[in-house]
Amino acid sequence: MSALNLPRVAHRFVDVDGVRVFYREAGPVDAPTLLLLHGFPSSSNQYRRLIDALGRDYRVIAPDYPGFGFTEAPQNFVYSFDRLADVVEGFVEAIGLNGFVLYAFDFGGPVGFRVAQRHPEWIRGLVIQNANAYLEGLSDLALSVVANQPGVEGAEENVRGIMVLPVTRGQYEGGTTDATLVDPTGWTLDQHFLDQPARLDAQIALALDYHSNVELYPEWQRWLRENQPPTLIVWGRHDAFFPEPGAHAYLQDLPKADVHIFDTGHFALEEHVYDIAPLIADFLDDL
Repeated sequence: MSALNLPRVAHRFVDVDGVRVFYREAGPVDAPTLLLLHGFPSSSNQYRRLIDALGRDYRVIAPDYPGFGFTEAPQNFVYSFDRLADVVEGFVEAIGLNGFVLYAFDFGGPVGFRVAQRHPEWIRGLVIQNANAYLEGLSDLALSVVANQPGVEGAEENVRGIMVLPVTRGQYEGGTTDATLVDPTGWTLDQHFLDQPARLDAQIALALDYHSNVELYPEWQRWLRENQPPTLIVWGRHDAFFPEPGAHAYLQDLPKADVHIFDTGHFALEEHVYDIAPLIADFLDDL
């Protein structure tokens, strides 16, 4: 029997200003590094198959944010996208990274772009997957979520309504061509954490802060124009929140970006990891 070509994946914790950050890591330490930033309501668990696909030849690192997955935050942690970026910035410093390709998916966009603005010297390139930075990429559904802000009547009740299992599962299966390829482990684990009262409060706070990301779109677009990072864009065109125009909008500021659109939904890796992983490998090899 031939040896299986699977990487050894380490599961570690590191302290970042009182937050015990959980992360997954695989690959040679001297190989090109890919920092995988996850979305809502998921965790580094969403990248387990991509880590298996890339982790023999490349260094792949996937942390959980505070309020997600296995990361442990103190009770007094204040949840906002700025604070998530603070922790990711501290995480990068704590594990000694000095340069990486940023994989930004969903929440990984607003977290990652904040970090990139603070440390452009860290960014060797971008892999953008259904992470929006343009008004063209916001569906009517997404705009209705963005409208839920502190002080808006009924806003907290509205966002609480999206933290339930049918919605969590729907984010994984919605827009897919073959839902049997979607591992139920993803939405089951996500809902397990969402059902914990402290985690639910964290997610409500972040949902009410989402408008801050849209307000920063012009700054992120300027950063892209001025820095011109090598960029690979892979996108599920049937994403209910971030439809296909959001992928092409990046070409306004990154005309050399390589764009690939897939007939799937928000969690494109669920159906297309074996199509997307080779694109990422080629992208890393060409840097």
